Amino acid sequence: MKLRRIETPGIAHYAWLLADGEQAMLVDPSRHVQKYLDTAREMATRITHIVETHRHEDFVMGAAWLARRSGARIYNGNHETFGHGDCRLEDGDTFYVGNLLIRAFHTPGHTPESMCYAVYKDDDAEVAWAIFTGDTLFFGDTGRSDLPDEDSAVENAGCIYDAVHNKLAGLGDTALVLPAHGPGSVCGSGMAERSWSTIGDEKTYNDVFTLSREAFAQKKGGERLPRPPYFRHMEKVNLQGGLPPKLRDGDVGLVNVADFAQGGENQHVYDTRLPEAFAGGHIPDSYSIWLGGLPVFGGWVGDANSPVYLVTDRNDDLDPAVRHLSNIGQDNVRGALAGGFESWRDAGRDVEHSGVITPGVLHNMDNKLQVLDVREIDEFDSGHIPGAVHCYVGYLADKLSELPLDKAKPVVVTCGVGHRAGLGVSILLRAGFQDVSNLLGGMKAWQALDLPVE
Repeated sequence: MKLRRIETPGIAHYAWLLADGEQAMLVDPSRHVQKYLDTAREMATRITHIVETHRHEDFVMGAAWLARRSGARIYNGNHETFGHGDCRLEDGDTFYVGNLLIRAFHTPGHTPESMCYAVYKDDDAEVAWAIFTGDTLFFGDTGRSDLPDEDSAVENAGCIYDAVHNKLAGLGDTALVLPAHGPGSVCGSGMAERSWSTIGDEKTYNDVFTLSREAFAQKKGGERLPRPPYFRHMEKVNLQGGLPPKLRDGDVGLVNVADFAQGGENQHVYDTRLPEAFAGGHIPDSYSIWLGGLPVFGGWVGDANSPVYLVTDRNDDLDPAVRHLSNIGQDNVRGALAGGFESWRDAGRDVEHSGVITPGVLHNMDNKLQVLDVREIDEFDSGHIPGAVHCYVGYLADKLSELPLDKAKPVVVTCGVGHRAGLGVSILLRAGFQDVSNLLGGMKAWQALDLPVE
């Protein structure tokens, strides 16, 4: 028996490849499936079973495409929101991978169709060896409960609690917990920074075990997590097992300055350089989205139909950027600026600038500047610069007219360290704000200097 975790960069997604001899099951594949086929070859096995824990919202699934590539059968639950599958499983149903017994459990709460899969070494095993928990149980947390219906988040959290206690808790304290996400995923919050865990470990520190049902439901159901707009598109796409990738490495080419400038009125320019570089000079009306932020924030400012052009720091960043966007269904990437921003600058094209400011300088200005905090609301509530206005960066473009900010006066944008603030700066500039600066180091640097917070 061999187990391998295969991560999708940028979205904190884990797929799992479990092999027993010549057969292997791949749990929760994302859209670009070649890495799974390559890993199976390295492990001297072949993928015969593709297993889905639920219809993911944060990335395009690869089950249907992998099935076509490998000939494997797709296993999932019989709930209507799966919508496809060769083997539709009921709660308690079993199947085999090699000599391994796999038992399916229906564990609703994160989504109505959520499933977990316990692995037993053989028919006689009294406890599970591992459990593929999807988004039902993470390291130190559970999946968010607001996705099916925000108004039913507390009720759904109670369902997660029941599923964990009634279906998973008794499978054995030594059973490995194998979730679909790690820290940084938009499908949960508060995940622990650890490589491995067991049911026994989780019982010692995970809220779903240490709190009462009512306390857990109220806490989990009361989370205020942003819901990216591309989630709805992912749900529709994934109803049929996802889509094959439309763009692969090398498909998106470099565009010269003249052609780049003629991209069209509706184009979205994503500048993937660091915020400091963006502040020094950038193409007017472009969005500042650092490379690692594309698979989340690219979906906040654009949709599947948005024509996208990229400004990258290096040519080597182009293919990773395209893959990041492909993972959330943005396939309309038209090209990247040849030579990067330097070629635009050297051609004498119009250049826009924004400012930067350090925490010490801002503090010494005695609240003379407007401060906008674009972190999530719980981050803001945990401590922010006195007098700061709050709006999560994903909602900023739509909520800007409601904020008490004066376009004619300087604005400082802050977040955790400056990446989300960079996007916030670019949104304000597009809206006509005249003097916008990024707080370098964000709240991390502010608090490192022990400056006052509310």
